[in-house]
Order: sequence, then structure tokens, then C-alpha cells
Amino acid sequence: MARHDHAIPIVAGSRPIDASDTITLWRPTGQAELDLVAASGWRAWPPRLPDQPIFYPVLNRWYATKITREWNVPAGGVGYVTRFEVQRAYLDRYEVHQAGGRDVLEYWIPAEELADLNAHIAGAITEKADYRGPVSDQEFTEAHDALGRALPAAWRAYLQGESWFRRGWMTGDAYVWLNTPREMLELHHAWDESTSSHPGIAIIGGDGSREQLVLDLRSDPAPVMLVDIASSGWDSAIRQADDVGELIDRIEAGTFAFDFGD
Repeated sequence: MARHDHAIPIVAGSRPIDASDTITLWRPTGQAELDLVAASGWRAWPPRLPDQPIFYPVLNRWYATKITREWNVPAGGVGYVTRFEVQRAYLDRYEVHQAGGRDVLEYWIPAEELADLNAHIAGAITEKADYRGPVSDQEFTEAHDALGRALPAAWRAYLQGESWFRRGWMTGDAYVWLNTPREMLELHHAWDESTSSHPGIAIIGGDGSREQLVLDLRSDPAPVMLVDIASSGWDSAIRQADDVGELIDRIEAGTFAFDFGD
């Protein structure tokens, strides 16, 4: 990630005081680094490369997401937002640096001190969001041929943008997983009987378990519905958004929550 030459140090006494024993840190992460974190049992960051003298964790999800989407995704086609807790007493030895606007805050940990930082991580490093690069035209062509109709233009524009939310946690703790058109068709094939009982269905995502976010392509605009994989028809579907554009806006804002009709 690109660094800032004129970052402003903020002394510990000037940042908001939190009485907890740990500080929450975030990090934009590429695939190779995430694989090494996973290999550690989600307990440690890998050693820095020779041309990486500093480890840069940041202090909020917004900043980590911005770097992930603007740097990691273009560089590798995928980027992750990760979160971890570090013992406050350990971090108090470091300054917080303001590397731009008010919310652009980060720590600068020398590479030779990274093992010591790892020793003071409390709990596991967690993946909070996965972002992907543009989906190919071919996938949308395949979907059009299989469905006999085009997916909504707003959905295509979102998946073919510079980066899109693939999966992860919303601010209200809902877990959302979105599908590419090719993955959608694979699910249609796997759940052929259920798919057949929902004419006009397009499975665009879900909660990572039984519940599926689907479009009802019989209508224009197509509403976003929630359907259980064992559902026998549209009668039991629960409306989640009036159209896919509304769904995208809520996912991008981190405010989407499933309505289970309880």
C-alpha cells in the first residue's frame, strides 16, 4: 500500500481513551498475506519482506476498506479487511500517525518488532470482508443464455465495477455472501428442484447457510427476496428490498440486515 511521507504523529494522550485492555486494529490484506495468517492459525502476521521495513495496522474499518478496495483489489483481484485486538499496554509505546484526513489513522510498527506485536495479539485475527475485482462479460452472457433474460443493469454495473463486496459482516452482525453469475448458475443446477418451483429466480447471494438472497425476475424491477433452500415456492419468500439497487446501497453502507419475517 502507498505510504504518506508527511504523516502527523498523535501522542497517546490526545486520542480517545478506551478503558478496555485491548485496542482494535484493522488491516487491508492481500491473498498471499492472508494465506500466511491462516497458516499461523489466525494468530500472527507473517514477517515483512526485505523492502517492507514497516508494518501498518490502521485504527478503523473505513480506512482499511478504502485501502483494500483501492490497492489490494487492483493489485491482485482480491482484497480482505481484517481485524485483530492488541494489548493496550503494548501499543502505548507507539504513536498513532494521522496519514491524511481525520480518520486516516495508523500505527507504524518496525519490521523487526512484528514478532513482539504478534505476541501481544489477544485472540484471533478475523476476516471481516472480502472484496473482488470486476466479473467478466462472459459470465453475464452465460447467465443471460441460461435464464433467458438479462440480470438487472444495476447488478451488472456493481459486479463489473472496480471492486465489489464478495462476503463478510455488516455493521449489525449480519453475514452476507454474494454470488457471481457463474456461481449463481451452479447453485441453480445443484438445487434444480427448488429452482424449478421458483420460476424467474436468480440466486444472487445468501447468508452462507440455508437462506438465499434471490431476484424475482418475473417483475421489473426485480425485487430482492429471501428464500430457504427447501422452499416449495414463491409464497414463502420474504421481501428484502424493492430492487437490487437498494440492496447494493445497503450492503455498501454496511447496514443490510436480513428480514426473516419473525
